[in-house]
Amino acid sequence: MGIRHFTYEDGAEFTARARESKELHQPWLFPPAGASAYTAYAGRLIEDPAKAGFLVCEKAPERGEAGAVAGFININNIVEGGFRCGALGYGAFAHAAGRGLMREGLDLVIGHAFGPMRLHRLEINVQPGNAASIALARSCGFRLEGFSPNMIYIDGAWRDHERWAITAEMRA
Repeated sequence: MGIRHFTYEDGAEFTARARESKELHQPWLFPPAGASAYTAYAGRLIEDPAKAGFLVCEKAPERGEAGAVAGFININNIVEGGFRCGALGYGAFAHAAGRGLMREGLDLVIGHAFGPMRLHRLEINVQPGNAASIALARSCGFRLEGFSPNMIYIDGAWRDHERWAITAEMRA
Protein backbone atom coordinates (compact mmCIF):
# COMPACT_ATOMS: atom_id res chain seq x y z
CA MET A 1 0.00 0.00 0.00
CA GLY A 2 0.96 3.58 -0.47
CA ILE A 3 -0.54 7.00 0.06
CA ARG A 4 -0.31 10.08 -2.10
CA HIS A 5 -1.98 13.46 -2.23
CA PHE A 6 -5.10 14.06 -4.29
CA THR A 7 -4.69 15.58 -7.76
CA TYR A 8 -7.29 16.94 -10.14
CA GLU A 9 -6.28 14.20 -12.59
CA ASP A 10 -7.60 11.53 -10.20
CA GLY A 11 -11.19 12.63 -10.81
CA ALA A 12 -12.27 9.97 -13.31
CA GLU A 13 -11.01 7.02 -11.25
CA PHE A 14 -12.18 8.47 -7.92
CA THR A 15 -15.71 9.23 -9.09
CA ALA A 16 -16.07 5.85 -10.83
CA ARG A 17 -14.99 4.12 -7.58
CA ALA A 18 -17.38 6.32 -5.57
CA ARG A 19 -20.30 5.36 -7.81
CA GLU A 20 -19.40 1.66 -7.53
CA SER A 21 -19.25 2.00 -3.74
CA LYS A 22 -22.51 3.84 -3.08
CA GLU A 23 -24.08 0.92 -1.18
CA LEU A 24 -20.97 0.54 0.98
CA HIS A 25 -20.78 4.24 1.85
CA GLN A 26 -24.35 5.23 2.52
CA PRO A 27 -25.77 6.27 4.93
CA TRP A 28 -22.41 7.19 6.46
CA LEU A 29 -20.52 8.89 3.66
CA PHE A 30 -21.22 10.73 0.41
CA PRO A 31 -18.01 11.15 -1.60
CA PRO A 32 -18.22 13.06 -4.89
CA ALA A 33 -19.52 10.90 -7.72
CA GLY A 34 -19.38 13.41 -10.58
CA ALA A 35 -16.67 15.45 -12.28
CA SER A 36 -17.65 18.92 -11.05
CA ALA A 37 -18.25 17.70 -7.48
CA TYR A 38 -14.84 15.99 -7.50
CA THR A 39 -13.09 19.12 -8.78
CA ALA A 40 -14.59 21.19 -5.95
CA TYR A 41 -13.83 18.49 -3.35
CA ALA A 42 -10.25 17.92 -4.50
CA GLY A 43 -9.70 21.67 -4.77
CA ARG A 44 -10.47 22.14 -1.09
CA LEU A 45 -8.05 19.35 -0.16
CA ILE A 46 -5.33 20.62 -2.46
CA GLU A 47 -5.59 24.36 -1.82
CA ASP A 48 -6.76 24.76 1.80
CA PRO A 49 -3.83 24.64 4.26
CA ALA A 50 -6.25 23.42 6.97
CA LYS A 51 -6.84 20.21 4.99
CA ALA A 52 -4.71 17.38 3.63
CA GLY A 53 -6.16 14.69 1.40
CA PHE A 54 -4.57 11.32 0.72
CA LEU A 55 -5.46 8.57 -1.70
CA VAL A 56 -4.78 5.05 -0.46
CA CYS A 57 -3.36 3.14 -3.43
CA GLU A 58 -2.51 -0.46 -4.03
CA LYS A 59 1.05 -0.90 -5.24
CA ALA A 60 1.50 -2.23 -8.75
CA PRO A 61 3.25 -5.53 -7.99
CA GLU A 62 5.59 -5.49 -10.95
CA ARG A 63 6.91 -1.96 -10.42
CA GLY A 64 6.21 -1.04 -6.79
CA GLU A 65 4.39 2.06 -8.04
CA ALA A 66 1.00 3.33 -6.91
CA GLY A 67 -1.79 1.44 -8.63
CA ALA A 68 -5.55 1.38 -8.18
CA VAL A 69 -7.12 3.77 -5.69
CA ALA A 70 -8.44 1.68 -2.78
CA GLY A 71 -9.79 4.52 -0.66
CA PHE A 72 -9.14 7.97 0.73
CA ILE A 73 -8.19 9.55 4.04
CA ASN A 74 -8.52 13.25 4.71
CA ILE A 75 -7.18 15.31 7.57
CA ASN A 76 -9.59 18.23 8.05
CA ASN A 77 -9.69 21.18 10.42
CA ILE A 78 -5.93 21.17 10.90
CA VAL A 79 -5.00 23.51 13.73
CA GLU A 80 -1.38 24.42 14.36
CA GLY A 81 0.22 26.21 17.30
CA GLY A 82 -0.34 24.73 20.73
CA PHE A 83 -3.13 22.41 19.59
CA ARG A 84 -1.53 20.72 16.52
CA CYS A 85 -4.57 18.59 15.79
CA GLY A 86 -6.61 17.38 12.82
CA ALA A 87 -9.88 15.52 12.27
CA LEU A 88 -9.78 12.41 10.07
CA GLY A 89 -12.38 11.32 7.58
CA TYR A 90 -12.00 8.21 5.42
CA GLY A 91 -13.63 5.73 3.15
CA ALA A 92 -12.71 2.50 1.39
CA PHE A 93 -13.93 1.73 -2.10
CA ALA A 94 -15.99 -1.43 -2.56
CA HIS A 95 -13.34 -3.41 -4.45
CA ALA A 96 -10.91 -2.88 -1.55
CA ALA A 97 -13.25 -3.22 1.44
CA GLY A 98 -12.43 -5.91 3.98
CA ARG A 99 -8.92 -6.55 2.66
CA GLY A 100 -6.95 -4.62 5.32
CA LEU A 101 -5.86 -1.98 2.82
CA MET A 102 -7.37 0.95 4.69
CA ARG A 103 -5.69 -0.22 7.91
CA GLU A 104 -2.33 -0.01 6.15
CA GLY A 105 -3.24 3.32 4.57
CA LEU A 106 -4.41 4.81 7.86
CA ASP A 107 -1.19 3.71 9.55
CA LEU A 108 0.76 5.54 6.83
CA VAL A 109 -1.34 8.71 7.19
CA ILE A 110 -0.95 8.67 10.98
CA GLY A 111 2.82 8.32 10.58
CA HIS A 112 2.86 11.23 8.13
CA ALA A 113 0.66 13.37 10.41
CA PHE A 114 2.83 12.77 13.47
CA GLY A 115 6.05 12.97 11.44
CA PRO A 116 6.42 15.55 8.64
CA MET A 117 3.15 17.35 9.45
CA ARG A 118 4.18 17.65 13.12
CA LEU A 119 0.65 17.13 14.44
CA HIS A 120 0.19 15.94 18.02
CA ARG A 121 -3.39 14.64 17.95
CA LEU A 122 -5.77 13.12 15.42
CA GLU A 123 -9.50 12.73 15.96
CA ILE A 124 -12.14 10.59 14.27
CA ASN A 125 -15.83 11.33 14.68
CA VAL A 126 -17.95 8.35 13.67
CA GLN A 127 -21.64 7.50 13.83
CA PRO A 128 -22.22 4.77 16.45
CA GLY A 129 -23.76 2.35 13.94
CA ASN A 130 -20.79 2.45 11.56
CA ALA A 131 -19.13 -0.72 12.83
CA ALA A 132 -16.50 -0.89 10.07
CA SER A 133 -15.26 2.65 10.74
CA ILE A 134 -15.14 2.06 14.48
CA ALA A 135 -13.22 -1.19 13.96
CA LEU A 136 -10.69 0.63 11.77
CA ALA A 137 -10.19 3.38 14.36
CA ARG A 138 -9.77 0.84 17.15
CA SER A 139 -7.35 -1.32 15.13
CA CYS A 140 -5.10 1.70 14.56
CA GLY A 141 -4.88 2.52 18.27
CA PHE A 142 -7.51 5.25 18.62
CA ARG A 143 -9.27 5.42 21.99
CA LEU A 144 -12.92 6.24 22.55
CA GLU A 145 -13.15 9.61 24.27
CA GLY A 146 -16.84 10.35 24.28
CA PHE A 147 -20.23 10.67 22.66
CA SER A 148 -21.69 13.81 21.10
CA PRO A 149 -25.40 13.89 20.29
CA ASN A 150 -26.44 15.74 17.12
CA MET A 151 -22.82 16.55 16.28
CA ILE A 152 -22.55 16.59 12.46
CA TYR A 153 -25.14 17.34 9.78
CA ILE A 154 -25.19 14.39 7.36
CA ASP A 155 -27.81 13.42 4.78
CA GLY A 156 -30.40 15.94 5.97
CA ALA A 157 -30.17 15.41 9.74
CA TRP A 158 -27.95 16.08 12.73
CA ARG A 159 -26.28 12.77 13.61
CA ASP A 160 -24.83 11.46 16.87
CA HIS A 161 -21.12 10.65 16.83
CA GLU A 162 -18.58 8.84 18.93
CA ARG A 163 -15.30 10.72 19.35
CA TRP A 164 -12.10 8.71 18.94
CA ALA A 165 -8.55 10.08 19.21
CA ILE A 166 -4.89 9.19 19.16
CA THR A 167 -1.87 11.27 20.17
CA ALA A 168 1.74 11.08 19.11
CA GLU A 169 2.63 9.62 22.53
CA MET A 170 0.06 6.83 22.13
CA ARG A 171 1.53 6.00 18.75
CA ALA A 172 5.08 5.81 20.09
